[in-house]
Amino acid sequence: MNQWITVCDEDDLYLDAGACALVNGHQIALFLCSHNNTLYAINNYDPIGKANVLSRGIVGSLNGTVVVASPLYKQHFCLESGQCLESAEMLVPTYPVRRFNGSVQVQLIVSLIR
Repeated sequence: MNQWITVCDEDDLYLDAGACALVNGHQIALFLCSHNNTLYAINNYDPIGKANVLSRGIVGSLNGTVVVASPLYKQHFCLESGQCLESAEMLVPTYPVRRFNGSVQVQLIVSLIR
């Protein structure tokens, strides 16, 4: 089952700056990027720095890839795939995100256990 959760108003987000939302016990980093006006949602946990800090990172582009640089050790995580550009084995989860009637929604995929 897929469920869209409203996390904030679109006006709550600033261009090229992150915001953190708590969704079903998970910290999710939200980004609105100025160069393509696209929303991104990734897990806020930096697996290298071992802290929930990615929403405080610097948004930019490296070789055409939209990234956030972790504020701890400056690794770059692709906002589309969650892949760390410096360490191929490191990956953060990404989430579908959309605009809906002026709000920002994140989609959570819920598995039913029978």
